[in-house]
Amino acid sequence: MLRILKWVGVFLILLILALSLFVFFNLKDRNPDYKVDIKIKPESESKIRAGFSAMKITPDVPDRWKDSNQDAKYDPDDGDTFTDGNGNGVFDAVWMAGFDNKRAANGVHDDLWARTMVIEGNNNRISLTVIDAIGLFHDELIDIRNNLDPGTGISYTIVSSTHTHEAPDIMGLWGPGFLKSGVDKTYLEFVKSQIMKSIEMACDNLKAARLKFAVDHEILKDLVTDTRSPLVFDLPLTVMQVLNSDSDETIGTLIGWANHPETLWSENLLITSDFPHYVREAVENGVYANDSLIIEGLGGTAIFINGAIGGLMTTLPDFPVKDPWSDRVYLKPDFDKAESQGNQIAFHALKALINSTDTLTSVGMGLSARTFDLPLENPLFKLGAALGILNRGYSKWNHMRTEIAYLGIGPASFLTYPGEVYPELINGGIESPEGQDFKIGPLENPVSRDLMKGKYKFIIGLGNDELGYIIPKSEWDENPPHTYGQKEAPYGEINSLGPETSPIIHREIQQMILDYYN
Repeated sequence: MLRILKWVGVFLILLILALSLFVFFNLKDRNPDYKVDIKIKPESESKIRAGFSAMKITPDVPDRWKDSNQDAKYDPDDGDTFTDGNGNGVFDAVWMAGFDNKRAANGVHDDLWARTMVIEGNNNRISLTVIDAIGLFHDELIDIRNNLDPGTGISYTIVSSTHTHEAPDIMGLWGPGFLKSGVDKTYLEFVKSQIMKSIEMACDNLKAARLKFAVDHEILKDLVTDTRSPLVFDLPLTVMQVLNSDSDETIGTLIGWANHPETLWSENLLITSDFPHYVREAVENGVYANDSLIIEGLGGTAIFINGAIGGLMTTLPDFPVKDPWSDRVYLKPDFDKAESQGNQIAFHALKALINSTDTLTSVGMGLSARTFDLPLENPLFKLGAALGILNRGYSKWNHMRTEIAYLGIGPASFLTYPGEVYPELINGGIESPEGQDFKIGPLENPVSRDLMKGKYKFIIGLGNDELGYIIPKSEWDENPPHTYGQKEAPYGEINSLGPETSPIIHREIQQMILDYYN
């Protein structure tokens, strides 16, 4: 009996040791001592050069499957079956990010992209890449920077995500089960490789350029809804057209607006970039109603930048999208609805550029960027990190490293946020509602667009990281009684690092912008 107890004890000790090593490995800092602290002031104007590129990051979806109970979840226990497209005898699932677990892709509707702008001025060369993905962790960004060809001469790299809910899971949360990652590591490495190739190609495409800016503050208010009080939107449609300085050729166009790319909703099982696909296509090739051209496109490479989508900004399944050219109202979530939405965004971006006279050949260009630590208070995220479902480590115990940046290009400023920021943190309207968990007034003032300078203010959501929702601390609401008379806790807090995330990020942004101008 004692011998049995001895062996049981040894086994338990070994098991605890193995689990401890497993957790330690998952939580270790992938990039110890990594730090960014950049301050480049726009001391003078200079001629600029710019280059654009687009590299596909579309996954291979070899297998198809039959959804026996139409729940949009692959589950053999429900009678779901698959067709073995590559003949390897197993179901090669591509798990789609967003909504629920078990959403296996059932084909490809349109290509996913890594689209890059490289801009050079004042002896600095900065790259901005936007990928069709749910989000990319900061550790992966560092890996991209470390492996980028130094011959590109890039001073600073920004990588953002459109946050489409119909792309492969590259974060880990949407696999075949709650405790199983959805990340295909081979695909993730492919995405990072394509981002680097996209940056390198954009550098090869550098040309002397001139810039044209435009903004429309209200026109797209009928294409998005806010699903959480207070009802605050990030409505500005902000556009930057980059032209060859020696001709009228468009090199590329940035289009900034804020909405979750989930118009197709949870039952869609086709890989797609959702409405940003149609925005980019129409900006490049023109807006058409049937076969009639409504407005000409610009050519070049269009890049869609998502803004403040927390709160959350979305196009609900029954939210009406009215097509102005057919008078049809789209209610159900389908590709026709997403196309109409994308065409309207593109139309107003193109129209705003036509009406703009702000064209520049010389600009001042500067940058301020910094890394810092954020406390991780979400128990589900802690569990996910410990088990390796969330593939990112701690920078120190219960903390994660993240990054922000502020880029100035002439009359425009660009501010990156490392997640899904609530619009009231950008545009104002933060409240201290009855039922709040912390009896405090708003902490994050002045809000970001008041801190930013210039006529054209671009918010780059999910910039250089994806930390989930960034929620004003005075609106934090996990415990009853709940805000605004709700019976249940609002959605958002469950996908946030914690209530200190927003005030810490705000303090860092405030100091970063102050450093930029002083």
